[in-house]
Amino acid sequence: MNPRPVVLVIALWLIAWNIFAAPSNESLPAQRDEAAHAPVLIASVSFNALARQQIAHPFPSLGAASWYGEDHRGRLMANGKKFNPDRFTAASWFYPLGTRVRVTLQTAGQPARSVRVTITDRGPAHELVREGRIIDLARAPFKRLAPPDLGLVPVKLEIIE
Repeated sequence: MNPRPVVLVIALWLIAWNIFAAPSNESLPAQRDEAAHAPVLIASVSFNALARQQIAHPFPSLGAASWYGEDHRGRLMANGKKFNPDRFTAASWFYPLGTRVRVTLQTAGQPARSVRVTITDRGPAHELVREGRIIDLARAPFKRLAPPDLGLVPVKLEIIE
């Protein structure tokens, strides 16, 4: 027996089934309010404009900061550039790449110190994020906040641009 007619019959049956068994527009729920269901164009508004307007955002602003340094020098970051621990950069899962944030040390009894960094990489490791770590700073900005031997410090993050 020649398998071609069998394959052809099965193919035609599948095509017909897909055409006639597809749900009609009548089975879809009617839209009650077209404005409520209209697509929202987000790309026309830049993230920087939203930050400048102080619009509330879902990103965490309080948590722990750590640092990473020489052992990562020269490795590619998420933005495609090589890491340099002497630059004021940071890694975060919560903020878009290129976002500038102010990182302020949150220790009682000490003068408030802050640095401005650009988010250029992704991190910290997911298990560390679950423990409250929200940002990994390059060595240089961390040194402006606290001695590197502390390892972790409590911080507050604010979007600046």
